[in-house]
Amino acid sequence: MSSAGVKTLSPVPPSEPSWPSCLSLEDKSISIYLSFSGSLKPIRVMECDTIESVKFKIQRCESLPFLTNKHKLVYAGRELARSDSLLKDYGVTDGNVLHLIIKLSDLQVISVKTACGKEFSFQVERGRDVGYLKKRIAKKEEQFADPEEQELVCKGERLEDQRLIDDISSKHSDAVLHLFVRKRHVKVQRRPLELSIVAKDLTGKNEFDVSEEGAIRKFDAIQSVVPRKPPNRDFILEPVIVNPKIELASAIWDMINSAYDGLDRGNCPIRSAEGTGGAYFMLDSTGQKYVSVFKPIDEEPMAVNNPRGLPLSLDGEGLKKGTRVGQGAFREVAAYILDHPMSGHRSLFGDEKGFAGVPPTFMVKCLHKGFNHPGDLTAKIGSMQMFVENNGSCEDMGPGAFPVKEVHKISVLDMRLANADRHAGNILLATEGGYGQAVLIPIDHGYCLPTSFEDCTFEWLYWPQARQPYSAETVEYIKSLDAEEDIALLRFHGWDLPVECARTLRISTMLLKKGVRRGMTPFAIGSIMCRESLNKESVIEEIVQAAMDSVLPGTSEATLMDSVSEIMDRCLDEIASSSLL
Repeated sequence: MSSAGVKTLSPVPPSEPSWPSCLSLEDKSISIYLSFSGSLKPIRVMECDTIESVKFKIQRCESLPFLTNKHKLVYAGRELARSDSLLKDYGVTDGNVLHLIIKLSDLQVISVKTACGKEFSFQVERGRDVGYLKKRIAKKEEQFADPEEQELVCKGERLEDQRLIDDISSKHSDAVLHLFVRKRHVKVQRRPLELSIVAKDLTGKNEFDVSEEGAIRKFDAIQSVVPRKPPNRDFILEPVIVNPKIELASAIWDMINSAYDGLDRGNCPIRSAEGTGGAYFMLDSTGQKYVSVFKPIDEEPMAVNNPRGLPLSLDGEGLKKGTRVGQGAFREVAAYILDHPMSGHRSLFGDEKGFAGVPPTFMVKCLHKGFNHPGDLTAKIGSMQMFVENNGSCEDMGPGAFPVKEVHKISVLDMRLANADRHAGNILLATEGGYGQAVLIPIDHGYCLPTSFEDCTFEWLYWPQARQPYSAETVEYIKSLDAEEDIALLRFHGWDLPVECARTLRISTMLLKKGVRRGMTPFAIGSIMCRESLNKESVIEEIVQAAMDSVLPGTSEATLMDSVSEIMDRCLDEIASSSLL
């Protein structure tokens, strides 16, 4: 438990019962209510409980047996993200309602038993269908090598090929889906096919028969001449281009076109089981591969059509301090735009990979019945990000295996953008190259570029790689950064940063550049940006406040930045002299 939860107590006489070290006589038990899936569940906790201990109690609650430790709590429109902070520090008192956001994996464990008694298991995405399951079984079992000869049964129910895994698993609370596979016993007697097609000539008056022999050739010839009416489509997908001078990279066009083809073939968007907002996996034309992730603005956390049951934000503030509901999609795109390639030049959606490797992201308009539509079916605006094949997220393994260079590139991105939501779950782990080199891929940037530094959170801060110095190559990249050019670039792409957000970008870029000039590690710089506890301001917050106190009201932004720079220099010099790098 954090030292923040320990109170100074007077010595207790031996004759009196002693209290646990985290309690004082003023601490008391309170009742809170968990809101999830449309229901309320009461649970008793202590005012002095940390967020981590509350989550542990939820995990052990008998009425919630399916929960893991990967869930989020939201109170009064704010995520209780700091595990070592106290429940009462967030203002939670007796009778309050906390919203529980369950974070389930998008993978379902499938257990298969064959007719001859053999058993095996594997994992499959919840968005797949039974037809895909049969193909996986065919690869494992020779006797079921032909998927069309398989018959799958779940608790006595025969499963059709079009049935989705998510639909099946939603009816069973088990973490493992148990299936039985057997061969079909229906014998099909083949008969000669007598094909008779009645076709018309181009006048539409004369009819004639086409026999089986040569039918395909003659019918194709007719089809190639007669113009076909394009089918009526019940979906829309198109990029939102606010500046005609913007030339989209081929990677973005490929992503949008692939998602369009998937919708055109009838492959519905698949809503992710994770996260606090609506996020949809878009499939390609085959229906077997994810190509992108679409996040509608109106389904963001605390937005009007949020599918997770979160309350509507009354003042427009998002889950993280300094962010606004409905701006998450812009921030997702901004992170991609500002992730400049190693050369440091400002790419206008070029194909060159960014320094931190943010996947290609763009604003799109999409209409489909598969999204969350409590009312009428309407087109949605949101961010679309390319789906990257991966081996899971960084929360699935210890950080010791991550290359230093990969951790450092994430740290540069997060500190530049003052990311308020960097945790191991939104860093994907992938491999590339012939030797299977580990690569970290940053995703989920809806809480970057906030108006303040209050909720800056970097999980990598506690990884051993963060205490190693930046390489010369990374230092050169940081030196090439220019906040004013970044602000102009975002304006070119249609997002005119609010004054406070632009100020955050200027200050964070300034800190990063000044820090590396003094040889500071990612840990040293990141520690300046993050709070040690919920109620204690970070060093960067103190610097900004001191600068604002030193200038007159109405002072220009340039003058304020000069004051920030001067105070920051003095602060960094003191830190450097104390050798806390």
